[in-house]
Amino acid sequence: MVATAPPPSALRRTVGRRMLLIFIVGDILGAGIYALTGRVAGEVGGAIWIPFVVAFVLATLTATAYAELVGRFPRAAGAAVYAQQAFGRPFVTFLVAFAVLMSGITSASAAARAFGGDYLAELVTVPTLLAAWVFVLVIAAVNAVGVAESVRVNLVLTAVEVTGLAVILVIGARAFLSGEGDPSRAMTLTADGPAWMAVLGGTALAFYALLGFEDSVNLAEECQHPRRDFPRALFGGIAITGVIYLAVAFTTSMLVETDTLADSTGPLLEVVRVAGLVFPPWLFALIALVAVSNTALINMIMASRVVYGMSREGIVPGWLGKVGSGRQTPWTAILFTTVIALTLVSTGDLSGLADTTVLLLLLVFATVNVSVLVLRRRSHADDDATPQGDAERTFRAPTWAPALGAVVSLVLASPLTGRDLDVYARAGLLLGIGVVLYVVNRLFVPRASAEGAALGVDQGEPAGTHES
Repeated sequence: MVATAPPPSALRRTVGRRMLLIFIVGDILGAGIYALTGRVAGEVGGAIWIPFVVAFVLATLTATAYAELVGRFPRAAGAAVYAQQAFGRPFVTFLVAFAVLMSGITSASAAARAFGGDYLAELVTVPTLLAAWVFVLVIAAVNAVGVAESVRVNLVLTAVEVTGLAVILVIGARAFLSGEGDPSRAMTLTADGPAWMAVLGGTALAFYALLGFEDSVNLAEECQHPRRDFPRALFGGIAITGVIYLAVAFTTSMLVETDTLADSTGPLLEVVRVAGLVFPPWLFALIALVAVSNTALINMIMASRVVYGMSREGIVPGWLGKVGSGRQTPWTAILFTTVIALTLVSTGDLSGLADTTVLLLLLVFATVNVSVLVLRRRSHADDDATPQGDAERTFRAPTWAPALGAVVSLVLASPLTGRDLDVYARAGLLLGIGVVLYVVNRLFVPRASAEGAALGVDQGEPAGTHES
């Protein structure tokens, strides 16, 4: 008998641990820390670092679930794959995927509102809404040019945004060593109501700055050794960005009055203005605008490609998957996501849009954490989910971590945080769009297991027993 060679992987495994770590750090750093530090100060006063610590802990808990699941199912579709393996319900799988998609659009919309705020005002006076609209259209144009060009732009923007945070860290170190500012302000927790509710509200906003680590699971099929490298890169990336964010939060609170921060959409610009270190505020404003642009570009690329992929697999109407004959980019998917983004920036403010992003992803995180626990109940899951002959040991999260991660995610998604009802209504409406697309497609397209095909899962196979 002639041995049959295994089919080649659809994607080239070219991503090593170092490149994966850089990707995770670059994906987390962005608009959140540049734009929302002041909003967090409005919730808790000078102790901005406390919500960031809580957000860091939540991110780490959920990261343990992702690290285990990416080892079991190293596939590009991420959370949707995990939900399908755990529950085997195509509609649930679709809702998870669509929530991730919409979180990308709301994140880009929040970035657009931040772009039109105080950072831009340092350079030119333009109405915030007009600037946000133009910003979204420019991002769409870059997206439509092509993914290769977009990735090159992304690399440049990432380098610039890291430079901006380095400036803030240098300012903070210099101020602390020279005795400038008021370090005691960073220890002052003030709130209109119970302190724990203020911290929860601040954490819901601070968590926006730590989002991005979950996107890295989409590189699983392109990692050289996903089971070995992914957990180390994931936890390393969260730790690096967590330390940077805590240092930035402490510096911001130490140097700038809380009331000034709370009223600003460009809080780090306020740090530069009061710093003894000579650094042109207009130059830092330009760097911040670059950082905000990078966040929007990453999210809109992701969102448009998810829509395109869903349409190609028959999960949403096929017209959303049309590709231009010139640049060969998914122009209808880009148009669809751009129209939603334009609508969101017209109807929501920075905090509301960022909070909507967090709400959608907290629901996804709760699902991912529960998926780990469900799969644990199947005694054969580990053996069947790991390819035979694979010498790499799959990371296993301590059971308490995903359990606590699920509870904390649901608590932060609840009204206990003081979240406005508009945020819940906006998230519900966005998911409703997905439900409508799903139902319409099921009515007009022959019934098939498209959801499973999209994720590389055989619908006839028991969830959790698919061999990657």
